[in-house]
Amino acid sequence: MNWISLESAEQLSGIKQKEGYSIIFKHSTRCSISLMAKRRLELDGDHLPENLPVYFLDLIKYRDVSNLVAQDFQVHHQSPQLLLIKDGECILDQSHGGISVEEALSELN
Repeated sequence: MNWISLESAEQLSGIKQKEGYSIIFKHSTRCSISLMAKRRLELDGDHLPENLPVYFLDLIKYRDVSNLVAQDFQVHHQSPQLLLIKDGECILDQSHGGISVEEALSELN
């Protein structure tokens, strides 16, 4: 999986303006559940389309960006959390053990 580090409000704005799909994975470096979810994503990530951007947000280091994600996509803050974005709107919000590449794939048209 080719993670794209999400570190700024400008990047987030670009995701909101992008046509098509993107994934944002919010990860807490202090949480073992988040680490397990990240590993599961990395194992199953080969099933995602190669052209699908997958953003990695270290929410400890970039808490302000994490807060913007919750605000901009109107989702409750969770950690870990996977958001599937389509044309600037969050169409799937998964957290903790509910994070599933298979379910995300079922939402891709």
